[in-house]
Amino acid sequence: MASSPSPDPRPAVVLHGGPVALPTLLGNGTNGTPRLPTGGKIRAGIKVLTRRAAEVPRAQAIYEQGLNQGQSFDQIERALAEACPELKSPLVPRNVPWFTVRAQDFPNPELATQILDLHGEDRGEGRRLYRFPVVFPTDRWQSVMPHELATWGAQDKRFWSEYSTDGRWRHCMTHAPVPVDATGRRAVRLFGGRKAIPREDNGGLCQPESCPEYQQRQCNLTGRFLFFIPGIRSISAFELHTRSFYAMNAAIRTFETVAFLRGGRLAGFLDRQGTPFYLTKRLMDVAHIDDHGRPVRVPQWIIELEAPVDVATLMREQDDQDTVLLQADVAARVLQGHRENASSTPGQGPESVDEPVAVSDPTADGMPPTLEHVLGRLASMGVPAQTWMRYAATRWGPGWKLNPQGRQRAFGELERFRNDPKGYADKVNAELQQVAS
Repeated sequence: MASSPSPDPRPAVVLHGGPVALPTLLGNGTNGTPRLPTGGKIRAGIKVLTRRAAEVPRAQAIYEQGLNQGQSFDQIERALAEACPELKSPLVPRNVPWFTVRAQDFPNPELATQILDLHGEDRGEGRRLYRFPVVFPTDRWQSVMPHELATWGAQDKRFWSEYSTDGRWRHCMTHAPVPVDATGRRAVRLFGGRKAIPREDNGGLCQPESCPEYQQRQCNLTGRFLFFIPGIRSISAFELHTRSFYAMNAAIRTFETVAFLRGGRLAGFLDRQGTPFYLTKRLMDVAHIDDHGRPVRVPQWIIELEAPVDVATLMREQDDQDTVLLQADVAARVLQGHRENASSTPGQGPESVDEPVAVSDPTADGMPPTLEHVLGRLASMGVPAQTWMRYAATRWGPGWKLNPQGRQRAFGELERFRNDPKGYADKVNAELQQVAS
């Protein structure tokens, strides 16, 4: 008797107001987080020859030729390894006040020229990229600045950090061994690449203080910014890699501040005048602990994310958006057959039986909704509070509870879905699954 195929462990996802999102071979197409293709790398610094390599005329010639031809530093390093195998690690990073834009770091080399022509400056050392505008494609800073602790081998990553879905544990992951067939002589052909599993010898937990790779500087923090550049026509995003904890930590604070002021929004321009974010560099005294446990401060050029916008403008625009949302909510109720009459008395007339309290005036004194009002409305819909709070933090930013506009947006959404609690629960779960993926 033929055995029935094993069920797919990925559940079908029901999106509110849409069809069932069935899983596909490569993921849930309608529910998965879009993976942006990248159209090139802008690098944070340069690489130069080591003192020993600089003393070798052939190495010096290869390095200069590579720079003149616009080759990437990876290409130059490979050429040096082939021509001068006796030189181990012939290039070392150097911290500079500009970003490196090289043609060979882009699938379309013309993009490098366009970026430099549009946003480059000549400050006495030739045309360089010191500061350039960027816009981000999503409101989640974790998506536009992915980062991890990672150990790289000669060909690929050996170990890397990964958080659990609830965010409580940081796991140390590695690639599962490639299985072999029954003969033991041939590797099984894998679909979708090697599987990731928790590392066995440390219990699968990422603990840098007790990790031998981290202590030997083999495992390091690495991250990248993903963005578009206004004026550069490309459907693919650009990326800027960094290993600086200071740069990434400062960028997170900027992201969270802007999201707080804009009701959770980061994507697109910052205001109606088309103000973008900017990436630049700032010279800072960076503290670190030397091998003897002593604090040392050294000057370094650190990537800085700027948001040059008038805060008062952001607040005014947020108020305007809330007014538009309120007017849209009123218009929707009118179209559904509910009369909006300021002189009507609540509780009188058949149309007032199921009417929710107005979003802009959920309390008797006309003040914006409090957190208690929001949670009270949530309780009446049967959605678990802990689950919904995680959803709210991803949708409107972690500071939504403190922001009157954030609370009003949350209350307004609950009002709109009050007659469809099951659909709203599906919407919340779908959003959280998207974040987890």
